[in-house]
Parts: sequence; C-alpha cells; structure tokens
Amino acid sequence: MVRHNNQLPNNLTQLQNLVKRDPDSYKDEFRQQLAHFDTTLEIFQLNPTQYNKKLDEQAMFLAQVTQCYQNDMKTFPQKIVDILKTHNTILHNDMRMALCKCLILLRNKNFVSSFDLLELFFSLIKCQDKNLREYLKTHIITDIKNLNMKHKDMKLNSTLQNFIFTMLRDTNVKTAKLAVDILIELYHKNIWNDNKTVNIIADIGCFSKITKVMVASLKFFLSRDEEEKPNSDSEDEVDPRDTMISNKFNKKTRKREKMVDKVKKIAKKIKKRKEKAPVFNFSALHLINNAQGFAEKLFKQVESSNERFEVKLMTLDVISRLIGLHNLFLFNYYPFIARLLMPHQREVTRILQFAAQAAHELVPPEVIEPVIKAIANNFITERNSTDVMAVGLNAVREICTRCPLAITEDLLQDFVQYKTYKEKSVMMAARSLIQLYRQSMPKMLHKKDRGRPSEASLELKTKKYGEIDIKDYVPGSEVLLESEEIVEKKKVSKKTKNEIEDSEDEWVDVASSDEDIHISTDSEESDISDNEDEEEEKEDEETNADKEKQNLDKSVAAKKIVKTKQRKLTPEEIEAKIKTAREVAMGKIFTDEDFKRIEAAQLKKHVSGVKRKKVVVDEEEDSSELVKLSDIENIYKKRKHDKNARLETVLKGREEREKFGFKDRRKNVNCSKTNREKRKTKSYQMIKHKAKGKIKRSFKEKQIAFRNYLIKQKKMS
Repeated sequence: MVRHNNQLPNNLTQLQNLVKRDPDSYKDEFRQQLAHFDTTLEIFQLNPTQYNKKLDEQAMFLAQVTQCYQNDMKTFPQKIVDILKTHNTILHNDMRMALCKCLILLRNKNFVSSFDLLELFFSLIKCQDKNLREYLKTHIITDIKNLNMKHKDMKLNSTLQNFIFTMLRDTNVKTAKLAVDILIELYHKNIWNDNKTVNIIADIGCFSKITKVMVASLKFFLSRDEEEKPNSDSEDEVDPRDTMISNKFNKKTRKREKMVDKVKKIAKKIKKRKEKAPVFNFSALHLINNAQGFAEKLFKQVESSNERFEVKLMTLDVISRLIGLHNLFLFNYYPFIARLLMPHQREVTRILQFAAQAAHELVPPEVIEPVIKAIANNFITERNSTDVMAVGLNAVREICTRCPLAITEDLLQDFVQYKTYKEKSVMMAARSLIQLYRQSMPKMLHKKDRGRPSEASLELKTKKYGEIDIKDYVPGSEVLLESEEIVEKKKVSKKTKNEIEDSEDEWVDVASSDEDIHISTDSEESDISDNEDEEEEKEDEETNADKEKQNLDKSVAAKKIVKTKQRKLTPEEIEAKIKTAREVAMGKIFTDEDFKRIEAAQLKKHVSGVKRKKVVVDEEEDSSELVKLSDIENIYKKRKHDKNARLETVLKGREEREKFGFKDRRKNVNCSKTNREKRKTKSYQMIKHKAKGKIKRSFKEKQIAFRNYLIKQKKMS
C-alpha cells in the first residue's frame, strides 16, 4: 500500500510515537529510516570531526524504537560502539555526547551489557570533554546502583570491581581519578561498602603517584559516614498534629486541604522512618585488614615526600587516627610530630590534634614524652601569650585523657600551679587538667587538689603501664537489690494499711440492737454536750502539742539523713557493695531499665559524700574516638573592645532600622506640610501671640458651643 503525501519521514518524533503504538503498521517507514541511517553513517565516516545533526536525530530515533524491531536492530548497538572506539578522540563533543546517550538508552533496555559499556566509557574518559566525564561518571554509578537495587549479583560485582581496580592503577590522571571517585561514591551509597573496596583504596589510592588520586583517597578515610538526612526541610518545619488540629477550626479552603494532604504524607514518611531498623555505618578505617602495615607505609611516605604541606597534614591525620583507633605502635611518629610543635608553625592546632589522636594507653610514657616536653617548652611558658598557653594546656589535657601516664607527677604539679593564674583562659585550662586527674588518677595530685573524696574516687585504682582493670561484676548493680527491697517494703506497708482500714470499717459497723440504744432526756443531752466540748478542747491542745513534737522529730531525722548521705563510705562498705553487685549479676538478667538505674547510680557515686549541686549529664554527648579541634582551641576569654570596635557594633545594629524620633505620616515626602505640622517645628517666640489667645473655656461654655454646633449641623442637613 502506497501512502500519498506522507510527511512521516520528515517528522521523526511523530513517527516514533506511531511506531511505539503500532509497530507492524509502520514497519516500512522504520526500514526506510534504518537505510537512511546506514547511508548517513557512511558519509559521516568520511569526515568524523564535524557534527552531523541528521545522524544524531536518526540514531536517537532508532534507539527509541529498538525494542519494537529487535531482529532488524541486532547490529545497531555495535555500529555505535565501533564509531566511538574508532574515532573517540577526534569526534565533535556534541556528536560524542549524542552517541553516548544512545548507548545509555540501549543499556536501559538491556540491549548492551553493563561490562561492555563500562569498558567503552573508561576509554572515553581520556577525551578533553569535562561535561562528558561528569555525565559518564553519573551513569556508571547509577547503573551499578540499579544492578544492586533488588539483589546483589556477586559475580557481576566482582567483575566490575576488578575492572575498576585495574583502572585505578592506570597512568592516565583522568582515568585513575574517575575510578577512585566511583569507588568512593559507591561506598558512601552503601553499594560497595565491603572491606575489599576499602583496602583497594588504601593500598593503591593512598600510595598513587598521581597527587589527585592520593588526596581523594586520603579524604575518603578522613571523611565520616554521612548520616541519614531528611528528604526535605519542610518535613522538619511542619508538625502534622498541629496542622490537623488547626484545620478543624479554621475556614476550609483548597489551600488548607492541600496542606493537610501534604502533612498526612509527611506523617506517614516519619512513621516509616521511625519503624525502619537503624543502619550502623562504620568508619572506613575500621575495615582495613593490616592497619599496622598501612600506617608504617604512610609514615614512610610522609618522611620522603615532596608534596605540599596540606597533603602532608592529611597523611599525618590519617596516621594519627589509625594509631588511636587500632592502638598501634609507631614510635617514630611522636618525635616527628614533636619537631612541628612550635607556636609559629602553620596549622599548629591541627598538629596538636594529631598528637592527641595518636595517644592511647598502650603507648609507653617514655615514647610520648617528647611531645609533652615540646608542648611544655614551646607553649606553656610565660614568655608566650595567654592564648598560646591555654592551647598548650588544652592539648596536654586531651593527650592525658587517652594516655594518663604520658605526664610525670612533677610536670603535672607545674601545670597545676596555673590554676591561680591572672588570665582566665590559662586558669580554666589548668583547672580542666586538675578535674581530669581527679576522675582518673587522683593520687598524682596533691591532697589539696584532689577535692572532696567521693564513692567513685575511692573505687579508683592507680594503674601501671599495660595494666587493665577487669571487673567480674557490673559496677552499680547493687542498686537493683536496694530498689527491690524498697518495693517490697512499700507493698508490706500498703497491705498493713489496708488491714487497718478494714478493721476500722468493721468497728464502725458493729451491731446496733435495741438493747444497746440509750434514750436520754434533754438535761442529760446538755450535760453530755458540755462534757464533749471540754473533751474536744483538751484533745485539740494535745494534738497541737503532738504535731509540734512530730515536726521537731522530722527535722532532726532529716538532719540525720543528710549527715548520713554526706558521710564518706569506708572501704569495708564499698567492698560489701561490690559483693552485693556480684551476687545480683550472677542471679539476674538485666533489662534496659535496669541498665538505666545502674547508670544513674554510677553518676551518683561521683557526688556521694559531698554536698554539691545536681549533676546534669548530657545524653547526647559525643563519645567519639576522634579529638575535636574545638576542644584544643577552646579559650575562656572575654574579649576587650576598644572604642572603634564598640562603635562598629553600634552602627551595625542600626542598619535596616527605622529612623527614631518624629515620624512623618506623609505618603509623598516631597509634598507640602500643613500649618499645624509646621507649627511643631517653630520656636515659641514665633507662636506665642497665638498661644495667648487660647483661653481655657468652662464646662458651661463647652456645652453651649457643642449645642450650637449640633444645631448648625442639623440646619445644614
């Protein structure tokens, strides 16, 4: 059948739509376009450097309808692959991008395998086209993510991983950088988050001769796993319950109905998120197989490296985290760090942070001693500024937090003397060091600096190097036995109270027979009432006296209780508590509520025996293995403002503020004012003649004037 006036060959979009709806009816038109594509492709190969719009449109059309004519399109994907392989570097950027989009479309329809496309795209990375590289990187990550969406194909993943690992060793900068970026992105997306990926980045990426690859790998180990973020900021701003309640009373509009529907969807998402099991992501440093060997190789690289100072700092940061996390022994690291600890050194606070991160209890005191001495000699001296001294004391505190034996007793006493220093920043830093040793090793302090002893301080033991305090009981579990005894006492007291009430009720309901009823005369009733009044007065006096006595006894008892609470426990009593805790741990399985009680009891031990304010513990306190830079840079100091600084803050506060004083109500500033408004700005000498004529009227005169005004208004109307 011949179609006259057929416009479809010139309108590929319309033809594409019709072919997808009814492939059999438009098979001739499709074959005609396929023949046109082969002819155009032969012409294009004569001059592949030029962009051919016709070839672009025909290739995209055929890629869209490939699934409709699979037998005719068997060789089509290979033709495009051959063009890109043959002329990959000389193709026009737009032409290369168009052909890549065709291949991605065919990959989404499973006409091209993932591995073949990955191999081709890595060969295209060498082209000088930044947009193409970003586009291909996004596709590779998305494709691997989709492959692992429902289930993980371990064989395919292993093949793809091995190929990307070989690309990571490539000498081409762009290829190796793309490979490491893909691996890092897939790790953060929890697709390839196994130890194989992490160790390949550690062994190949961190020791690459290409600086960009090495920096990206080091940043990967320094970055913390991203926490799950909410889908949108509006979810946090909108409270579902408040919106639903307010909609009951407000006027119903379409806008409010849409808002309610949106809030219901958000509420469902929040509910699903709460019900979803938490995902625990570990840092990549935890997954390294040979942490000791990795740290030694990195340190050797730093010593012989000619890289920029920032790159060296990143390497030192990774080494310090490895040492602190895995309790490694790298004794040459501490003298190397000690040489950099000078107040004028660039990024010195970060270097102090690295020194603190590399400290742990298994480091011998004589090994870490050069770091402490360098800080003491270069920072904590009065020839430096107070800020430098405070930073040095803070760094010593962070090191001693992780390695209490790093400092000698004599040096600690020297640092403690700064507790009465004239500058607050140094004084607070020294006191924080004292507080640390009060809670860890109070015997290293003088008796006057140890503070009042508490139950927790009596339980502390001064450990030697390498000693581990292992307990065969759960500390604080004796509180569970005490709480059970209190509950039993309450039950017993409640039972006795109920029995007494029942007996009283029975006494009131005793028999009321006719023989027991006594009928008295009026005189007898009056005598009885008088006697009762006298007895009631005596009873009131007795009860008041008893109440005063009871209150006195209660106050005395309360004082005794306070004294017993403030009393210091003896070692025998502490030993008895430990014995009780051991018995409780042997005969009971602890619940979450039991552990909460134990935790509260352990906190009370720090203040028991001492009258102090209530201890407030932040449950969200970050107990991470890393040292916060803010803890070292934290300086307690109130900055002094000179006159210029204060004036600057004053002027800054006046910005975008309305002018104070008289407010002009005119809409147009340029229009004229009334005489009454002008009179407000005139001097009194100019208007005193008018003020004289203003005489105060009496109430009668005001009445007459108001009456005349009303009459006049009535006549006018």
